Amino acid sequence: MPPDTSDLLQIAREYCALIEALMAGDRRPLAELNGLLPRLHAAMATAKPRCDEGIDQPNVDLDQRFELFSRLHARLGDLDGYWMEFDVTPNRQEMSGSLADDLTDIYCELKAGLDQFDRSAKTEPTLCSWQSGFCKHWGQHVVDAERHLYALAAVDRL
Repeated sequence: MPPDTSDLLQIAREYCALIEALMAGDRRPLAELNGLLPRLHAAMATAKPRCDEGIDQPNVDLDQRFELFSRLHARLGDLDGYWMEFDVTPNRQEMSGSLADDLTDIYCELKAGLDQFDRSAKTEPTLCSWQSGFCKHWGQHVVDAERHLYALAAVDRL
């Protein structure tokens, strides 16, 4: 396994462990996530798996995802919501985001890939699934979560 692949898998495992600790009631992982998300972003931006068309995307259990989101939302409390200052709808309505939503989507994608890797020990299907999902969906959640955690850290709220 190339070193960058093993680094990415390790970052994914660290991320999932931090989210699980956060769900257990520990708020300290937020500061660690502030440092880990840029590493995840960089690792995904440089990952170049050889992928065939028709990549299998993980099955989404919406009930499980909503349960995770609800628990994170409750744990984060007033740290959850944020304004997306540069995202305005055509009728000039400002938009808001949710750190719980960002963390949930990233977690579900990474966890599904890790489960797939643990079952088969083949890295390419996992990396291809992550790369496709990152480009189409959860990469934006990484950027939004990075921005919000950075802003919280800047005012000593982590």
